[in-house]
Amino acid sequence: MPRTLRLRLLAVAVLLGTTPAAAWTQARPTLAISAPAADQVTRTGPVVVAAHMLAGRKMQELLSSGFPARLHFTVELWSVGGWTNDLERATEWDVVVRWVALDHAYEVTQVEGDHPFSLGKFSLLDDAAAAVARPVRAAIVAPANGRRVYYQASLTVETLALSDLDEVERWLRGELRPAVRGQRNPGTVIGRGLKTLASRLLGGERREYVERTEVFEAR
Repeated sequence: MPRTLRLRLLAVAVLLGTTPAAAWTQARPTLAISAPAADQVTRTGPVVVAAHMLAGRKMQELLSSGFPARLHFTVELWSVGGWTNDLERATEWDVVVRWVALDHAYEVTQVEGDHPFSLGKFSLLDDAAAAVARPVRAAIVAPANGRRVYYQASLTVETLALSDLDEVERWLRGELRPAVRGQRNPGTVIGRGLKTLASRLLGGERREYVERTEVFEAR
């Protein structure tokens, strides 16, 4: 069967809800960020936790059918001003979740810049979701300038677009290093976003979450 036809049949199957998938986790997705302890605010960064981000039947159908999910994290440090707040510094990273058919497992990969590293392979989607939900200390620290500041975490969760499948299939087959060395890394490829297929399957869904810490003094 031609690959294009196979992909279209797969898309139809997912739309009809006929693809096999793991048990549906109904827990509500939550994003949390916590500032360091008062005596550590100028030495270490905040902790981010993204829990239950793979929940939802449509998302899990896509994952179990071979469509990767990409979670893009951004953590920003803001200072509090008189009229406006100022962005002081920021950091970002990606987490990609994909089904590896040969291994019968979900692989979770974190991508920071052009440096991907595996967080593990899991036979159960709930275990992959737990890997995504592990606490991550962001690589961003408040300077000791006595200013009143706060951290803000943003997370975008999206799935692969049909037009990106050719390129990402090469990455899924293990050709990770060439993709990283080229113009776009795997996170960038997937990050081009929600287009034809994903928009239909998720009803135009593009999950976005924003949370912030309380204001504290950086001293």
